[in-house]
Amino acid sequence: MATEDIHLFLNPTAGRGRAGRRQARILEIFENGGLGVDIHLSQSPGDLESQVLQQVDAGADRLVVAGGDGSVHEAVNGILRSGKPAAFGVIPSGTGNDFAKACDIPLNWEHATRLLVDRIAAKQTPRQIDAGKLNERFFANGAGLGFDAKVTRVARSIRLPIGDLVYLLAIFRTMLGGVASPRLQITAGEFHWNGPLTLAAISNGPWVGGMFHIAPMASNSDSVLDLLIAKPVTRRRVLSLLPKLMNGEHLQEAEIVHHPVTTLTIKAEQAVPSHLDGEVQALQTDFELSILPGALNLL
Repeated sequence: MATEDIHLFLNPTAGRGRAGRRQARILEIFENGGLGVDIHLSQSPGDLESQVLQQVDAGADRLVVAGGDGSVHEAVNGILRSGKPAAFGVIPSGTGNDFAKACDIPLNWEHATRLLVDRIAAKQTPRQIDAGKLNERFFANGAGLGFDAKVTRVARSIRLPIGDLVYLLAIFRTMLGGVASPRLQITAGEFHWNGPLTLAAISNGPWVGGMFHIAPMASNSDSVLDLLIAKPVTRRRVLSLLPKLMNGEHLQEAEIVHHPVTTLTIKAEQAVPSHLDGEVQALQTDFELSILPGALNLL
């Protein structure tokens, strides 16, 4: 492979197949910018992560991910598992594109691709951003336990081509079974929580689910994570909080607790659902989270 070539990792199924349909045009933009491309297509969940790990271990130091938050999640885990400082760029082609929003990457995928090609061709210095770690997995945008993790699981089962609205529909479907309030023990320095809650969100970026401004204060370059806890609420209260959550106006509500953290420990009485960057995790009872300042290099 020529030294000018870039590794492009593309998930054809991202964004309900949008990423796959954009493949030819993405390659054309790279070629017009004078950059060769070594393309790697994801074949199944976990495949993109494995391919990224393999290529970075083999010496690749610049790569591009075309996909959604799930694709970014896999790429980040591949890079950080390698232990090598490979830089990566993102062409947003998913449903929510929360990571792209957090990094001020244009959501117009063609515009984002052109800007990325220009930066790579000009050999601009990558910017450092933070990552998070939950047990043995890494995350780029955020983690969640409880209600939002259940919503994520439901959203994955919805195949309607309705964009971000899939998460709103998933909330309504999840509430049909009630709003569970698992009992958690949370410790972060001098901060302690011991009791039931609706959800615990640990944010590295401000958005989740594409349309929910869950942590307006969050920045992936400030070396902290933002813990938000929602106390137990009824279904009716969830509905009244939704508009505020979309606009980032929920932080002053009585049910919301916010605390910046660098490390935290969470223990649940019973195994609870969780997600990392919108990727559903196995049911667990014990969670160790930490911030990894400047761990990622963004093209």
